[in-house]
Amino acid sequence: RGRKRKPDTQSENSQGNFPQAVSVAPDTIIDTDLTGLKLAALEMNKNLDLEKKEGRIDDLLRANCDLRRQIDEQQKLLEKYKERLNKCITMSKKLLIEKSTQEKQACREKSMQDRLRLGHFTTVRHGASFTEQWTDGFAFQNLVKQQEWINQQREDIEKQRKLLAKRKPPSSSNSQAPTTNSEPKQRKTKAVNGAENDPFLKLTLAEYHEQEEIYKLRLGHLKKEEAEIQVELERLERVRNLHIRELKRINNEDSSQFKDHPTLNERYLLLHLLGRGGFSEVYKAFDLIEQRYAAVKIHQLNKNWREEKKENYHKHACREYRIHKQLDHPRIVRLYDYFSLDTDTFCTVLEYCEGNDLDFYLKQHKLMSEKEARSIVMQIVNALRYLNEIKPPIIHYDLKPGNILLVDGTACGEIKITDFGLSKIMDDDSYGADGMDLTSQGAGTYWYLPPECFVVGKEPPKISNKVDVWSVGVIFFQCLYGRKPFGHNQSQQDILQENTILNATEVQFPVKPVASNEAKAFIRRCLAYRKEDRFDVHQLGRDSYLLPHMRRSNSSGNLQMVLGFNELYN
Repeated sequence: RGRKRKPDTQSENSQGNFPQAVSVAPDTIIDTDLTGLKLAALEMNKNLDLEKKEGRIDDLLRANCDLRRQIDEQQKLLEKYKERLNKCITMSKKLLIEKSTQEKQACREKSMQDRLRLGHFTTVRHGASFTEQWTDGFAFQNLVKQQEWINQQREDIEKQRKLLAKRKPPSSSNSQAPTTNSEPKQRKTKAVNGAENDPFLKLTLAEYHEQEEIYKLRLGHLKKEEAEIQVELERLERVRNLHIRELKRINNEDSSQFKDHPTLNERYLLLHLLGRGGFSEVYKAFDLIEQRYAAVKIHQLNKNWREEKKENYHKHACREYRIHKQLDHPRIVRLYDYFSLDTDTFCTVLEYCEGNDLDFYLKQHKLMSEKEARSIVMQIVNALRYLNEIKPPIIHYDLKPGNILLVDGTACGEIKITDFGLSKIMDDDSYGADGMDLTSQGAGTYWYLPPECFVVGKEPPKISNKVDVWSVGVIFFQCLYGRKPFGHNQSQQDILQENTILNATEVQFPVKPVASNEAKAFIRRCLAYRKEDRFDVHQLGRDSYLLPHMRRSNSSGNLQMVLGFNELYN
C-alpha cells in the first residue's frame, strides 16, 4: 500500500475525537481501512489490556510479597528447627559420651577385679630387655591345687590297692574262705595279737571285696571331680581369653589419640575402641546425621615412610573403598563413607556388627556342630555368588575366620563378610578363559589359599573364583574339626619354606569328631588339588549339600532332595 499521510496535530474536530481533514500535498497517497470508530475501539482495548496488566502486576506483587513473607516465616521456622536439631544432637552427644564414659569406667573396674581372679601381665627383665609375662590368678591356682589333691588321692588309693592285692585270700580249693562262724573268732585273734592293720595278713574274701569296692568308688568319685575341674578349667580359659583381650584393648585405647570422644568429619562421634591392628584402629562410633551406630576404621600412616610408600598405601585403600562401596548384600558388611583427616590419616565408615568374628569364636569354643558350620558356609557361599554375579565380578581372595563376622556373636545366627583389601576385580581386560594373573603373590593368609597361588614360574599364576572356593573348604573343615586341614601348627614362613600347600594333594579327616559323609564329600570338592577339578562359585552354590529342605535316606545315608530345587539354581 502507499505511504500514510501525517495528520495535522493542531486541528481537531470540536464535536468528537475524530481527526479533522487536513490538506495534503498533491504527491501524498492516502490508503487505509481504519476509521475513527475502529481507532477508538483499539484505544479502548489497549487501555483495558493495560489496566488488566497493571492489575496482574499488582496481584503478582502482592503474591510475591506474600510468598516472601511465607519464605521468611519458613526460614525462621527452619532456623528454629535447626536450632532444636542442634540441641538434640548436642544432647545426644552428651548422653552418648556420658554413657561411654560410664561403660569405660565399668570395664576398667571389672578388669581390675578380674586381674586377681583370672590373672595379669607382669614385666620381666631378661638381660637388657623387658618382656611381658602372664601370671594366672587365684581361680586357676585353686584349680591347680584341686587337681594336685586329686592326683595325690589317686596315688594313695593305688598304693592301698596294691597292698590290698597282697592281702587277697588264696582262691584255691584248699584255702577256702572261712565260714561265717569262724570269722568272729579270727577277728578276735587279730585284735588280741594287734595285727588288725598288718599289711601282710590275709583278709577274708568278703573283707577283700568290700575294701576293693570302696577303693573303686573313691576312684570313680575322683574321676568325676577331675572331669568337673576340667570343665571349669575350660570355662575359665574362655573367660581368661576375654579378659586378656579386654586388657589389651584398654591398653591400646588409653594410648590412642582418639580416646576422648572426638567428632570426626563433623558427623561421627567416637565412643570406644573396638580393636587395633597394623596401621589402623577401629572405633565404635555414632553417626549423628543418620542416627545409627557405625564402625570407623582410622588408618594412620607412619610419618617416617617415604612419600611413595604413603601414596601406594592410600591408593590401595582408595581401591578397596571403590570396590567395597558398590557392594550391597545382606551377607556383606556395608561401607558407608570415606574421608581424610589429614595428609597421613584417613577413615572408612563401616556397618557396625555387635558380635565377634568367627576366628575368636573358634578360639573360644574350638569347633561347632555340623548344622551350625553348614549354616555359616551356606551364607558365605551366598555372598560369593553375589560377588560373582555383579559386573565386573570380584574375587575376595582373603576369606578366613577373622574376616567373617558373627552378627550376634553365636554360630547359629547371621554372618557378614568384611575386609576387601586384597580383592581382585575380574574385568574383561585382565580376566581370560584360564583366569587372571595373580599380581600380588605372597599376600594373603597362607592356610586359606589354594596351591595355584604358591606356584613360582616365569609367568604369574592364573587365579579365578576357585580361590575363594578353596578358602570355604578350609573354613568348613576348621569349624568341624577345630584345626586347619593343612599347616595347622605351622607359621606362614614354615608353610612357604616347606611347600605345605603345594604338597596338600589330599585332605585327611580325623576320626573324631564325627562328621557326615556328605560334609566330607563337600570339603573334598572344595579342596580339590587341581583347580580344573575344583568347583567354581556357581557350581558350589548349586551343590546338593547346601540346598534347603533335604532329608537323609535311612537306607543309604545319602542326602536326597524333597523338592526339585536344582531348577532354582540352573
